[in-house]
Amino acid sequence: MGNEYTNLALLTDGLRAEREQGITIDVAYRYFATPKRKFIIADTPGHIQYTRNMVTGASTADLVLVLVDARHGVVEQSRRHAFLASLLRIPHLVVCVNKMDLIDYDEKAFQAVKEEFRNFAMKLDIPDLSFIPISALHGDNVVERSAKMPWYEGSSLLHHLEEVHIASDRNHIDARFPVQYVIRPQNEEHHDYRGYAGTIAGGVFKPGDEVVVLPSGFTSTVASIDSYDGPISEAFGPMSVTMRLTSDVDISRGDMICRPNNQASVGRDLQAMVCWMS
Repeated sequence: MGNEYTNLALLTDGLRAEREQGITIDVAYRYFATPKRKFIIADTPGHIQYTRNMVTGASTADLVLVLVDARHGVVEQSRRHAFLASLLRIPHLVVCVNKMDLIDYDEKAFQAVKEEFRNFAMKLDIPDLSFIPISALHGDNVVERSAKMPWYEGSSLLHHLEEVHIASDRNHIDARFPVQYVIRPQNEEHHDYRGYAGTIAGGVFKPGDEVVVLPSGFTSTVASIDSYDGPISEAFGPMSVTMRLTSDVDISRGDMICRPNNQASVGRDLQAMVCWMS
């Protein structure tokens, strides 16, 4: 209040400390939909002190938006967030060069940011990298193409988000269901119930499918698959479901349910990149 314009950051900054300091601290989730697609936005901090919260918000994302101030160009946090997106294997990254209104919508400044960021991104694993010049305050290239940047021939940000191919990035061939929790209700009504809850990592599962449990090698058949809304006829990534089998086999958290003819590799050694944030 008291500003000459509405601070749009107030739409996602819910903590009092965020509003007082003018920075994002926690992850804020907001939901909206267009006629083409439903969206969940995770507004994450840009400040280096809260980078760990950015990782939390981005861990389940299909696409990352990196905002770059057109006046300052690519800064350390811009590179850090792009690196973390690559580390999390997020396939789509959109660099929004914001505040173009403050540099008179200069094409050369936008191209300079684009070239610098692209040269850095060549070192990362980012399959799909896009650049959009915008002015969030005035709405240029946010929902509709802006007449103030006739030199830009790409789509608006919203149009890009509606058209980007998200589902095509998922693996629907290799059936993988890592068990996160074994459900055994302790009541008389469901005393025989044994379900295995988790998020499908790949492939498609249906009742009647033959499966194998790794690393034990036990085999069984899918009896039913339950979602939050009840039984379903099939499940695929990244759905969170509860799977029941026809036989009571020894399954615990960390086991993997696969198809017998397409099993995951079992081993005792692994290579990992650890990102430690104190």
